[in-house]
Parts: sequence; C-alpha cells; structure tokens
Amino acid sequence: MIGIFGGTFDPVHHGHLRTALDVYEALALDELRFIPLGQAVHRHQPQTPASQRLAMLQAAIEGQAGFRVDEREMSRPEPSYSVHTLQSLRAELGNETPLCLLLGRDAFLGFAAWHQPEKILQLAHLVVMDRPGHDLPGEGALSDLMQEHLTANPADLRTRPAGRILFQPVTRLDISSSDIRQRLADGRSIRWLVPEPVRVMIQAEAASTK
Repeated sequence: MIGIFGGTFDPVHHGHLRTALDVYEALALDELRFIPLGQAVHRHQPQTPASQRLAMLQAAIEGQAGFRVDEREMSRPEPSYSVHTLQSLRAELGNETPLCLLLGRDAFLGFAAWHQPEKILQLAHLVVMDRPGHDLPGEGALSDLMQEHLTANPADLRTRPAGRILFQPVTRLDISSSDIRQRLADGRSIRWLVPEPVRVMIQAEAASTK
C-alpha cells in the first residue's frame, strides 16, 4: 500500500514530515511518496523555484525508510490536477495496488469542488489527516461522498485499491510554509521549524543572493 502526499512544500517543514510519518506508521504503508507540485491549481503558485523545493524535500527525508520523492508533477507544463497524477501512478503501478492520497482537513473540506472527485476516489483512497474529535460535514456534496465512501477501519484500505475515505488522527504542529517565508523576510530564525539540512540550504541560498 502506497501513500501519496502532494503539496508545494515551499518550504517543507516539520508539520509536513511529522504528519506523514504518523500516517506511514499507523497504516503500515509500504512506501510514502512526496509529490511536489509544479503549477498549483487550488492555491497560490509556489514562490520558490521547483529545483530548490525539490532539493530541500530530498534533503528533508534523507535516511527515513519508506519515504521517497516523486518528481512527476514538476516536469508537467500544465497545472497539476490530482486526478492526472493518480492516473499516471496507476499506469506505472497497475490497478491492484492500494493508493492512499493524504490530505489535510482544510483541503478535504473543499474536495467536492476538486476536478473529478469521484474519479479520484476510483483511483485512490483518501486519508484525511486530522486531529481527533473534529465534527464532520453534515450536508452537501461532501457529506454525500462520505456517506458512500467513509470507513473507520484502516484495514479496509488494504481490501481494495481505492474508494474509501479514512480520517486518521495525526500529530498537528502549528507550522506553516507561509509563516516560515514571512519569518525569513523579517530576518527571524526558522531553526526547529524545518529540518536542519533545509534551514542550511535556505540560509545558503539567501546569502548567495545578497
């Protein structure tokens, strides 16, 4: 079973990495792929060049068993839709391997408005990384999807390649990439918000542009 974690990772930080590790361990994933976006659709475009975001992500996960970086979206000239990425993965991995698309609660609340959400659920499970105890949507298109696809049993994800929605409690760290970028702009330290190799890379890049 393979986890898929997409994002701009601009920059990658401990909030990304800790929640990813929680899911990796809780679901006993065989592999977790970080897929940095090339061109974003549902958010602002990345401010940092793709090559730098990729290098930081590779440095951040180095040495963590089961984690790898997948570069397929960065080579795509058009905006990155999740359904196209999943179709590409299915072409590579076949139709039987369970795929788990990881997303945060805020992203999930907008999922019904994504490009082809039903198709996404035909290609992968959704694993919603969330604090325990949050209320679920009570009505609307997202509620309808949950009534059809929701499971509370992580073992269900291994019984089929796609089609389930699971809420997975994770350690939530109140860290954001936008806050990190603002701290850098203000000349403040980002130590202990990002992995040390990432901090060193950012500081070296900043020094080279002065």
